[in-house]
Amino acid sequence: MSEMRSDPRRRRFLVAASAAVGAVGGISIAIPFVISMLPSARARAAGAPVEIDISQLEPGMMITQEWRGQPVWVVNRTPEMMAQLSKNVALLRDPDSAESDQPVYCKNANRSMAEHPNNLVVVGICTHLGCTPLNRSKMGNVEGMSDDWPGGFFCPCHGSKYDMSARVFKGVPAPVNLSIPPHSYLSGTRLLIGEDKKGA
Repeated sequence: MSEMRSDPRRRRFLVAASAAVGAVGGISIAIPFVISMLPSARARAAGAPVEIDISQLEPGMMITQEWRGQPVWVVNRTPEMMAQLSKNVALLRDPDSAESDQPVYCKNANRSMAEHPNNLVVVGICTHLGCTPLNRSKMGNVEGMSDDWPGGFFCPCHGSKYDMSARVFKGVPAPVNLSIPPHSYLSGTRLLIGEDKKGA
């Protein structure tokens, strides 16, 4: 029977190859683990400003964008909706938004920027207990609202009502108007939610 001789070069090659395969395997196992610990794109954007395209937002339409884990509504109000706002004053708890949360440049009857008075940008969370109100922008007895409904938002949880400037009506549980987030227009069709250029 012949003796097997040890080849040092072969041994070094096998050790190096095994180490390389082990390293590749270790890295392939570690990558998903490390990635799982990194914040997701959604989490990274949670506190960051969000840019949205409003070029397709026609009069009477509303779109929803998430910002900081909250729904933000952008509503392009029609001329009829805008005309109704001044007629709502006697029905409202805080028509001048004196006790409500909004940037200084939105503290007006429209609760919007002067350059874009028809666009309402508002956090869609009821100021009573945090439910999400329903869009009831059509006036009158539509979608379960009363004949004299002036259009706005209705919270199904406890019955709070807001007009099309997100101002709260009297006699409902919600204490203040819906919040207006800081925002600015990058162009006529691009809106930035969460950051403004006016220092508010």
